[in-house]
Amino acid sequence: MTAAPRLAPLPPEQWDEHARNMLRGKVSLADRYLSGAPDAPPMPNILGVLGHHAELAGAWLAYNGTLLERSALDARDRELIILRVAWRTDSTYEWVQHVRLATRAGVTDEQIAAVACGPGSPVWTPSDRVLLSATDQLLDRHGVDDATWAELVRHFDIRQVLEVLFVAGSYLCLAMVFNSVGLQLDPDMAPPQTFARPETEERP
Repeated sequence: MTAAPRLAPLPPEQWDEHARNMLRGKVSLADRYLSGAPDAPPMPNILGVLGHHAELAGAWLAYNGTLLERSALDARDRELIILRVAWRTDSTYEWVQHVRLATRAGVTDEQIAAVACGPGSPVWTPSDRVLLSATDQLLDRHGVDDATWAELVRHFDIRQVLEVLFVAGSYLCLAMVFNSVGLQLDPDMAPPQTFARPETEERP
């Protein structure tokens, strides 16, 4: 994460009506974020960055809403993939945000720590391990090999397998945006203790 944002989030008072309507159709707290009221919750920085491009933001939020809210993949499985992407890309914002979501989805503290070590950690079940292996292969090779595909379809149905691929790719895209614009943590986000890579981390 850069020391200062390259692209500052757009303050709510600078959102035009088109952008406001876009947000209202995609985010449940939109009116509160945009209200300007003294007790309004602060708008998350990612929404502020997306506010610079309402058309792109609307399309992205609708697409990502399918992965988050209407997913065939279990939330815990999805969050393991996202955490591995965040770790591998050094995306601090994505990591901190999804540690919170992963915890709510049932990922333990031990498992969150093991994300840094990759699929070889003994804490993983066979289905966890193939999710992390697939994520690494997608990041490194831009595709999964035959053995990993066979394991994926053994543990997951085809809709879920497709979502594994889309989740990894989608959150790689977000990580690249976050890292490039210098997205800063939201005020309620505690910074991670470290983003240093353990010597035991596996790469395919």
